[in-house]
Amino acid sequence: MDLRQEIEKATSSSVIHIDPLNGGCIGQVYRVSLANGDVLVAKFDQQRSPQLDCEGYMLKYLAENSDLPVPEVLYSSQQLLLMSYIPGESRFTKPAQEHAAELLTGLHKISAPAFGLDSHTLIGGLHQPNPWMTSWIPFFRDHRLLFMADEGVRSRQLPGGVHKRMQRFCDQLDKWLEEPQQPSLIHGDVWTTNILAENERISGFIDPAIYYADAEIELAFITLFGTFSEPFFGRYQEITPINPGFFEERRHIYNLYPLLVHVRLFGGSYVQSIDDTLQRFGF
Repeated sequence: MDLRQEIEKATSSSVIHIDPLNGGCIGQVYRVSLANGDVLVAKFDQQRSPQLDCEGYMLKYLAENSDLPVPEVLYSSQQLLLMSYIPGESRFTKPAQEHAAELLTGLHKISAPAFGLDSHTLIGGLHQPNPWMTSWIPFFRDHRLLFMADEGVRSRQLPGGVHKRMQRFCDQLDKWLEEPQQPSLIHGDVWTTNILAENERISGFIDPAIYYADAEIELAFITLFGTFSEPFFGRYQEITPINPGFFEERRHIYNLYPLLVHVRLFGGSYVQSIDDTLQRFGF
């Protein structure tokens, strides 16, 4: 598959420049300048089982169902995804963090009758199952923690002993978690390089991993790698108060999921992070 030819076929315009960009767990990313003056972002995946159509689906879902600024999907197939170019950098001033909080509180107010989604999605290129379920705790237990723990064992990245401790912990999740008031639409991967800012405002969110969840799982991930700090959480709390116990306990439980994702992708020190969390809760 020739990238230049596929872009020209999809856009009906000649390609002037193709320049590589950083980022993306799925495929290669390029900035594309066309003869008609348009500037696009192209993702191109030549792996055995490309899934860029899933990323296209997630971006379209956010565009159609929320006010979150995301790239416009111009063309989508399994191997090629063409999107509008969003200017900006992954550096966040206090006003930009506050704007991010306003955008995410708005996103989290969007609800559905149950937890999950009409389709599976991807996180870091990994399968993310989303069967509709009316209760959050069983969904989080079975289709986030236990599913990804099983994937970690299958890939030989997660030791069997840690997996067994995870299973025992999952049997008692209701000691620390409660059912949220409603399912909330989440971006699912609010990692620093998945957000762009320009002129002290957020210009775009990219690389989503969407589904309807407890909004706290999104907030927890933001704390895991320090995507945002006090200005974000201060503004978020002004709009939507965060229930007591989140920072002390629940964020550590919810961050087991992205840690398991990182174990599956990278192994190494992330296993120790999971071990530390399990020990924190007596497992």
